[in-house]
Order: sequence, then structure tokens, then C-alpha cells
Amino acid sequence: MTDSLVLTEATYYILLALYTPQHGYGIMQMAENLSKGRVHLAAGTLYGALSTMSEKGWIRLLPVEEGSRKKEYQLTEEGLKVLKNEIERLRELVANGELVLGGKNNG
Repeated sequence: MTDSLVLTEATYYILLALYTPQHGYGIMQMAENLSKGRVHLAAGTLYGALSTMSEKGWIRLLPVEEGSRKKEYQLTEEGLKVLKNEIERLRELVANGELVLGGKNNG
């Protein structure tokens, strides 16, 4: 069930990057840019994650153009659902933290 999933930060950024079709290097760049350099995806980590997410039906490999070696991936409807559930889960975490700490500027 996707409602109880907790994504790793790498998986979260990969799914986010695949909101629009991307190839591996584009995913790496987008994850690093969005996280302001905090998330750096090594090739082995990325391609292992892509394989796992593909098996789960969260992403799909787009048809490869003739003569091209670039593989592009795209988020599926199931992957988008997983991503949206994770965003909602993260919002709840932040809201609970702010509730307990008494606001955003308490620290």
C-alpha cells in the first residue's frame, strides 16, 4: 500500500526529477540542484534505484530513439501517487514539529 511508504531522500528526488522525462545524468543534476548540493547520486545508486522503481511500476523506460544510447525515464501514475503521498507525509512531519516547538521561529 502506497499510503504507508516512507521514501529515502534519494528516491524522493529521483521521483521528483522524473515529473518530466529525464535521462540518468539529468536526474543526477536535478537532484543535486533541488537539494542545493546536499543530495549527490552516484551512478550505481541511481541506476539501482531506477531498476527497483521500474519493477514497482513507479517509473517507466521511454522508447529509445534509433541510434541513441540515452535511456529516458518517466514517472507513471502510480509513481506520481507515491510522490504526492510522500509530500503529504513530509508536510505532516513539519506541521507536527512546528506544533510541538511552538512555531517556525522558535529555536
